[in-house]
Amino acid sequence: MLLNDLNQLPVADAKHRFMQCCTASTWVNNMVAARPFANTPAIKKAADDAWLGLTEQDYFEAFEGHPKIGDVSSLRAKYANTKELAGNEQGLVKEANDAVLDVLAQGNTDYQAKFGFIFIVCATGKSAKQMSDLLQARLPNNRAQELVNAAEEQRKIFQLRITKAFGKSLAED
Repeated sequence: MLLNDLNQLPVADAKHRFMQCCTASTWVNNMVAARPFANTPAIKKAADDAWLGLTEQDYFEAFEGHPKIGDVSSLRAKYANTKELAGNEQGLVKEANDAVLDVLAQGNTDYQAKFGFIFIVCATGKSAKQMSDLLQARLPNNRAQELVNAAEEQRKIFQLRITKAFGKSLAED
């Protein structure tokens, strides 16, 4: 989609496009309200600005748009809404052996029990082992720090999805 087309979409259609990048409705509404975008840096800055100052509930809403890392059945169900842009983000997980997936699954369970939300990591280009190692490294953190970490990972994810969504037009700006 060209940036000019995004700028002219009806509100409902623009919301749908941004929901593909992040499922936090406040963020989506902020992005729709920020239009029109002049160029690539403008849309990427607007995305970061829209993320600043969101509440914990907004973060949780964004996190709910993600499957658990390594959970293949969860991937299919949760990616139904964002599959166009998120479809291959955990692509390397399918190459993992059962032992790594078991450790990852247990780590996810422990993480969610401790922090109250799923483990969020920008998975693009990471193997299941790398994600498992990152999860284990973050488990000792306190909840406040993990919320900051997860929010930053979510920011990386929506920035990647924005690039995918508007690829040609962003590359040309």
